[in-house]
Amino acid sequence: MPMSPKDSSQTMKSTTAAKRLGIYLPAAPEEFQVATPTRAELEELERNPPEWLVELRRNGPHPRPVVAGRLAISIGGLARGGVTEALTTEQIQALRDDPPAWLVTERAIHAKVRAEEERLAAERTAD
Repeated sequence: MPMSPKDSSQTMKSTTAAKRLGIYLPAAPEEFQVATPTRAELEELERNPPEWLVELRRNGPHPRPVVAGRLAISIGGLARGGVTEALTTEQIQALRDDPPAWLVTERAIHAKVRAEEERLAAERTAD
């Protein structure tokens, strides 16, 4: 369904905007944390990110979905590994460089789950 001009002026909570931008809200500037951006404003942030957004995406701290993705594990795997806080890019890289046993295990589990999902998807398309 195409968006009407009225739809682009709808506002969203800052938590929703942060999730869509893939950033950790408490690390964003105060004015963003209390803002209620419109869809158009969010699209503008995506097209022309300010320096704070570029820096936050580059160095973090990152929200759990981003951390999980960069470590190639699930969000549940993060929790099982005891990671409950946002991590910086440097912390994520340290885990990748010298993975603890829990991370190796979670990567194997995640790889098996993804392989099974792909197998099932291939079966569905073959039918």
